Amino acid sequence: RDHATPTGCRDLMNPAKYLASLLPTWRDYRSLKRTWRGDLLAGVTVGIVALPLALAFGVSSGAGAEAGLVTAIVAGLVAAVFGGSNIQVSGPTGAMVVVLGPIVVTHGPGVVAMVSVMAGVVVLIGGLLKLGRVVSFIPWPVIEGFTLGIAVIIFLQQVPAAIGAKAGASTNALVAAVESFATVNPATLWWALGSVVVVAAIMVLAPRIHRQLPGSLIAIALVTVVATLASLPLARIGALPSSLPAPGLPALDPAVVGSLVGPALTVAALAAIESLLSARVGASLADTGAYEPDRELVGQGLASLASGLFGGMPATGAIARTAVNVRSGGRTRVAAITHSLVLLAVVSLAATVVSGIPLAALSGVLMVTAVRMVSIPTVRAVVRSTRSDAIVFFITAIVTVSFDLIIAVGIGIAVAAFFALRALARSGGVHREELPGAAQPGDERIALFRLDGALFFGAADRMLDRVNEISNVTVVIIRMSQLQVLDATGARVITEMIHALERRGITVLVKGIQPEHLELATRVGVIASLRDERHLFTELEPAIEHARSHVARAGLGSL
Repeated sequence: RDHATPTGCRDLMNPAKYLASLLPTWRDYRSLKRTWRGDLLAGVTVGIVALPLALAFGVSSGAGAEAGLVTAIVAGLVAAVFGGSNIQVSGPTGAMVVVLGPIVVTHGPGVVAMVSVMAGVVVLIGGLLKLGRVVSFIPWPVIEGFTLGIAVIIFLQQVPAAIGAKAGASTNALVAAVESFATVNPATLWWALGSVVVVAAIMVLAPRIHRQLPGSLIAIALVTVVATLASLPLARIGALPSSLPAPGLPALDPAVVGSLVGPALTVAALAAIESLLSARVGASLADTGAYEPDRELVGQGLASLASGLFGGMPATGAIARTAVNVRSGGRTRVAAITHSLVLLAVVSLAATVVSGIPLAALSGVLMVTAVRMVSIPTVRAVVRSTRSDAIVFFITAIVTVSFDLIIAVGIGIAVAAFFALRALARSGGVHREELPGAAQPGDERIALFRLDGALFFGAADRMLDRVNEISNVTVVIIRMSQLQVLDATGARVITEMIHALERRGITVLVKGIQPEHLELATRVGVIASLRDERHLFTELEPAIEHARSHVARAGLGSL
């Protein structure tokens, strides 16, 4: 094995092997003989759970219930076959709804399919370029803040339907929710609110009766039956097709496509981040093998691409549905495939029944889902961890609600990086030490400094100020053996410090430059700045002996 060449680079040098690693194989189903019963049962269970969510997310995004169902069926099937996780369940999600909402308001629902195709291509390219590990660089407080912000937005987006009113014109969920109260119709207000309360109550109570009871489906069925029999004045989903639409490229004006590049990149970034996070969480829930992040991106890219071709929405891995899959016994991709087939059967056999579901009932499902997205113990753990982590968490959540999800992730990472660099800078230090062993005449004219931790652009100036404060010294010994991190700025500061001390007539000796820092120190000029090449030492004792001999030669030994 060539240790000098990174694994990703070696794979790229062998295109056939590289592409084969991103494609489905029989090994994806090697445990199917002993897990197929659990997989089928889990697939049916997840399909039942996913039905109301797919409808609700489709309606909430503005693309329509049909788009939500198409996405769950098509994207769920493609991602299951081509993705990098054995248990991931994909489809429309709340986070994607949050991003699509403003796009639909600005450009209309007709652009959603094109955005899905464009975003799918971007995610697919990301997988081919082996960018799947990027998500590991997102700090935990940023992820949790991001999740809290999404949950708040999803809840706020359901307020208009929950009160039987029209959504406000603003693209901000909070403002739009407030604006919706101006259009409340007293004749429908209490029926809508009552539907939401009934749905929420059933979803909360059903798991307490039995873990396997599909609370959301039971709630929606009950509210739909009552609303239909009593002819309640509630807005409904409306007509749905009884089969999948024929695939085809979305037809749009090239000028419109150009204006969708930015939104498509945002959708692609979200799809990649959420899918990889969901796959990582899923891998920790069951012993089904590690997920493959690059292949997961390829699968999710193909899923969104296929969904767009059928008129659906962009898809991502869904943490909640993946967790249900695992808890229900799903252990191979057959479970996610079955989930898509169950939803396809619903479209084919029960489209008329589904079309009568009240929108208020779907808003109740999403409100409960939003609340469940926020784990109070997790929030408490983040807030109590460190002050900097708590700040990152709240900033990410606030920016998510106020502005944009991807902007929030970027700002959250930037703030987290700032605190990390500050902590790293504080870990570095400059300490003046006593010379080891018995004191000798003239030792007071020798200053021994030890550099600790990290010396980079965030801490270099502090070290320079510390050393330049010395006086009444003839020789300075700089110990670098304890220095763990050194960048070009830190090396340059050491060079400037040596020059400054030498100009003051102070001889500088450097001891213990670590092998990994030697090349950088040489290039930047640390070695060249020494008065003599013999002033570079690997051990402390010879450096001290040289310093003492220098003091003696200068006639200062008796001072």
